[in-house]
Amino acid sequence: MPNIAVFIEQRAGQIKKVAWQMTTAARQLVDAEGGEVWGVHLHASDCDVTSEAGKHGAHKIFTAEAPQFARYDSELWTQALAAFIQEHQPDIVLVGSTALGKDLAPRLAARLDCACISDAVGLTWQDGVVVKRPVFAGKCFAEVTSTAATTIVGIRPNAFAQEETGGEAEAAPFGPTLDDGAARARVTAEETAAAGKVSLTEAEVVVSGGRGIKGPENYPMIEKLAEAFGAAAGASRAIVDAGWVDYSHQVGQTGKTVAPNLYVACGISGAIQHLAGMSSSKCIVAINKDENAPIFKVADYGIAGDLFEIVPALTEAIAEVRG
Repeated sequence: MPNIAVFIEQRAGQIKKVAWQMTTAARQLVDAEGGEVWGVHLHASDCDVTSEAGKHGAHKIFTAEAPQFARYDSELWTQALAAFIQEHQPDIVLVGSTALGKDLAPRLAARLDCACISDAVGLTWQDGVVVKRPVFAGKCFAEVTSTAATTIVGIRPNAFAQEETGGEAEAAPFGPTLDDGAARARVTAEETAAAGKVSLTEAEVVVSGGRGIKGPENYPMIEKLAEAFGAAAGASRAIVDAGWVDYSHQVGQTGKTVAPNLYVACGISGAIQHLAGMSSSKCIVAINKDENAPIFKVADYGIAGDLFEIVPALTEAIAEVRG
């Protein structure tokens, strides 16, 4: 009968979508096995998520408010979450596999000397948490069982659906003692993506371009298709290394891992390093003039043809359908 703590990640007061996806998954698990879902939220001010957390399945929402939480500080945030876990002893702690979460989860596990399993895409309970995660660059899936008293699990964004499965959540403030002197580094500023851009890791649709676009002057064609979908624009490593596109757009083993509902690959051959970053997508559409390209082996739908004809026509059609 597991009690599950869900880290409600916020950046500048905006809650990451993966937080509600994890809360939904946690509620479905405890409804089947017993236990409770506890949201854990660190914020500076004016960010009450109790009602929203309840809608998505949380039984309680533990909130810590302090000026130090205005920006992510790995040492102080680890102190706060470690204090919560030591006091309440949850069986499972879910942390989103975001840039912040990938830094925070292993630090937390090291601090508490507990189990840590990363990049999960499935959760069950069999006298301990059973985590499904991709291995061998996404070619296979492994089920990892932890019988530790507390297990920290990193959840891949979009691995679970976000649903309103709960009702009211009980607000339960907590006040961790923060040792500012213990921090060996201090965050003085943050640089974020341009306002209005869809986050690549949280997008429900991703449109990516590869070497088949032939040059940097043609990447706006990918961005226009992404804009028509209301999607994020991605890229293969080949065109990032060539300097055509900024690294922040790279999808793959050495870039970002995405799992959208729809992934559209334009002019991407399908190297294993790229597949590792997008093979968990719910539906994959490939556009490539080479009908023998490896990308077609993983695609749900393939279009063998000239992307310079297909992508503009698709952009126009999608824009028309979406109004």
